[in-house]
Amino acid sequence: MKINRCHEWPTTAAAAIELQKRLAPRVRLAPAPTNARLFAGADVAFSPNGEQVVAGVVIWDAEARVIVEQRVARVPCLFPYIPGLLSFRELPGVLAALRKIVHAPDVVLCDAQGLAHPRRLGLACHLGLWLEIPTIGCAKSRLCGDYEAPSSAKGAGAPLMHKGEQVGVVLRTRDNVKPLFVSPGHLCDHDSGTALTLRAAIKYRLPEPTRLAHLLVARARGLE
Repeated sequence: MKINRCHEWPTTAAAAIELQKRLAPRVRLAPAPTNARLFAGADVAFSPNGEQVVAGVVIWDAEARVIVEQRVARVPCLFPYIPGLLSFRELPGVLAALRKIVHAPDVVLCDAQGLAHPRRLGLACHLGLWLEIPTIGCAKSRLCGDYEAPSSAKGAGAPLMHKGEQVGVVLRTRDNVKPLFVSPGHLCDHDSGTALTLRAAIKYRLPEPTRLAHLLVARARGLE
């Protein structure tokens, strides 16, 4: 998959924050096609010594419900763990895995935040600016914002609000399970992000592409 360079990588927290502030206005919320067929799921783990990022990408066919392709990349971990700046630590690995992909996806789901980020540039937004295709953050936990719990039925959702702005949807992907925090990344909006997440959540709490990507990186990390 061909990926154009979006920016150089900062080496300090201050520089990373300034870059987030410059990039955030470039994120565009727009309806994404909800009949997308090829989903990419992306996830990241780290080597036991913390020196390598182990990133995995799975291409999943939403109609046939099969894996089309999967790739793993290992790159040096060059940025420290700092809440709110995780994309600078993890994204180089995800991009390296995506560069190995042959089947270009219609949409990318990330086990990460999108717009639901203090500076409106979670990993899903950041990745979307590199790829210029629809991206969605499907996080298991909240980074910022307030909400009222949705009902317990699959498909129930409630707005996730931060500083008077909707930044995501708190979404039940199965009956009577903890919700996911779904937020647009880039070239996607709240409604289409919700619809696409539910389209991919066929059996488990996690959408199938990110669930499979998690299993992929867990296996890859275990082989080291």
